[in-house]
Amino acid sequence: MPAPPAPPSTTQLLRPDADGVARAVALLRAGALVAIPTETVYGLAGDAANDRAVAGIFAAKDRPRFNPLIVHLADLAQARQIARLTPLAEALAKAFWPGPMTLVLPLGPGARVSPLVTSGLDTVALRLPAHPLARAVLTGFGGGLAAPSANPSGRISPVSAAHVMAGLGGRIAAVLDGGDCAVGLESTILDATGDAPILLRAGGLAVEAIEDRLGVKVKTGTDGPHPTAPGQLAVHYAPRGTVRLDATTPEPGEVWIGFGPDHPGDAALNLSPAADLTEAAARLFHLLHEADRRAGPSGRIAVAPIPETGLGRAINDRLRRAAAPRG
Repeated sequence: MPAPPAPPSTTQLLRPDADGVARAVALLRAGALVAIPTETVYGLAGDAANDRAVAGIFAAKDRPRFNPLIVHLADLAQARQIARLTPLAEALAKAFWPGPMTLVLPLGPGARVSPLVTSGLDTVALRLPAHPLARAVLTGFGGGLAAPSANPSGRISPVSAAHVMAGLGGRIAAVLDGGDCAVGLESTILDATGDAPILLRAGGLAVEAIEDRLGVKVKTGTDGPHPTAPGQLAVHYAPRGTVRLDATTPEPGEVWIGFGPDHPGDAALNLSPAADLTEAAARLFHLLHEADRRAGPSGRIAVAPIPETGLGRAINDRLRRAAAPRG
C-alpha cells in the first residue's frame, strides 16, 4: 500500500460559496483530503484515481484496508467510464440518481480507479450525490472522488462540519461547511450486477420506494467475513460507551433517546416526537453525538424501539451496529 501524504498541521474550514468550492477542488487536485457535505452525511473526499490520496483516506480514518470505498461522481457519463452499467443499474440510476443510493457494479476495463478503492474486488460502488455543494465540487474536479463518511472508522457518522472537525481536525486538509445534512443517514447500497437488486446496506432511500418505483422485489444480502460494500462491519457508527436498544424506559444513569410522544426520560433527546421516520433519520446521528457527549466514554445510552419499516430499517441497522459487542 503506498504511503499516505503527511497530514496537515491544521484543517481549513471552507465557506459554502464559489471560493470555498474552488479551494476544495484545488486541494483535491493536489492529492489532499477534503470533507464535503452530501445529503446523507459528510464524506471524506480524495481523488479516486490517486493511490496516495486514497491511502490517505484509510490512514486519516484508521479504516480497515479490506473495507471498500464509494466513488462519488457528477454524472452518469462518468459512471459509465468506471463501471459496466447493467440494464437494472440503468433503470435504478434513471429513477434515483442524483440521490442517496449507491450501486455496486462490475468494474469496467481500464477504469481510472485506484485498486485501494475496491479493496481488490472486481466490483465498484458508485453514487451521484444530490447535495449542490457536493455536485459543484465534483463538477469542478471532473472525475471520481472516493468519499467514505468523514469520521474515525467505526465511530458515529458526521452530519455537520463541527462533527467532522471534532473527529478529523488536524488530520485532513479542509472541511467544506455545508450546514447540516438533510437526510442524515448514509446511502442505501444495492448490488446491481444482476437482474434483481440486492440490498447490501439499508440507508436514506427506503426499500419500499425502490420496489414501488421499479415494480421489482429487493432481495436481502448477507454480511460475510469481509465487506463487499461499505457499512457492513458488525461494529460501526458507535458511541464511546454502550448502547441498549428497544428500551421501553431508561434505567438509572442512562442517557435516553426517545421516539414518539409520551416517552420517559429527557424529552430533548427524541428522534421524533411525532414518530416521523424521516425526521428520525435526519436526527439520528445528531442525537447519538449528543448522547455520547452526555454519557462520556464509559456511559450508557438507551434508545426507544423504532418501527422496522421504511427508513426505520436503516435507522435500526445503524443502531444495531452501534450497540454490537466490541472485541
